[in-house]
Amino acid sequence: MSLSLPAVAAAVLSAATVLCLTAWAAGRRVTEADRVAARLSQYGRPTEIAAPRVRTGNPLRDAIEAFSTILAPLLARSSHTGKLADDLQKADLKLKSSEWVLAVVASGVVLGGLLALRFGNPVIFVVGPVAAWIMSAVFLRFRQGRRTRSFNNQLGDTITLLSNALKAGYSFAQALSSVSKNGSPPISDEFTRATREIALGISVDDALNHMVQRNKSEDFDLLVTAVQIQRVVGGNLAEILDTIAFTIRERVRIQGEIRTITAQARISGLIITLLPFGLAGVLAVISPSYFGPMLSDSLGHIMLGIGVFSIVIGAAGIQKIVKIEV
Repeated sequence: MSLSLPAVAAAVLSAATVLCLTAWAAGRRVTEADRVAARLSQYGRPTEIAAPRVRTGNPLRDAIEAFSTILAPLLARSSHTGKLADDLQKADLKLKSSEWVLAVVASGVVLGGLLALRFGNPVIFVVGPVAAWIMSAVFLRFRQGRRTRSFNNQLGDTITLLSNALKAGYSFAQALSSVSKNGSPPISDEFTRATREIALGISVDDALNHMVQRNKSEDFDLLVTAVQIQRVVGGNLAEILDTIAFTIRERVRIQGEIRTITAQARISGLIITLLPFGLAGVLAVISPSYFGPMLSDSLGHIMLGIGVFSIVIGAAGIQKIVKIEV
């Protein structure tokens, strides 16, 4: 069976990409700072993430675990592995970095294979991995945003717990430990990690700053700033926390009302933005001859460019209108 030139080019490009990524991952120099960060992150993360899995008796699950075990040492050489693990934790996904990478690669290969079979062109296979990588990033951002909103919604009650613990005579570190035991996820997970960092010798201020960096919450940043100022100048921390808790509750209430009022506009903007792309994808799959001139004719290219530009401008305008800062 003779191979066409596009098929040979696609095969060579895919093989070269895999070899280059493997050589880069295997040959990258691991610094001492990377090793220290990896060891500390193992203690800071929940135990179920780092705990090895035993054989389940399911062949598919055992095969996935075997591939993940092989991939983990290669990923450990990359400086991006720690950031990916933090991103997975922010998204509340109980997966290791190797498992996530394996899932994204497998999805890209399956999607690329389906596209190549549908259009009969091996070069289209490249679209699959790229689309899987983009969709995985969007999915992570969506999960992180939802977790951040849940974190902010629980923050007012959590500050009240801190205040009550301080009024009962606890130290601030003991109050953090009390919240980690009595709170609910996701905020209890963050306080548990901060408690572990303090137990490893990290100062309370640094542990709180790490929480701010992981969650990117303005309300929690306000809390940490107030605590750090009080530790320097003194004062009644319990009363300060009560005031901050009231402020944050009111802010969360107002944000909830704004989201309710602007819900219709946000959903309408999302539908209007995605509908042209979805319709174009459906037409390209079910009737390529009908949609083909948009991709092959110069006038179609111009129309697509104008359409995409107009959609981007409209989406940006809608987001600017419905995004109200409190």
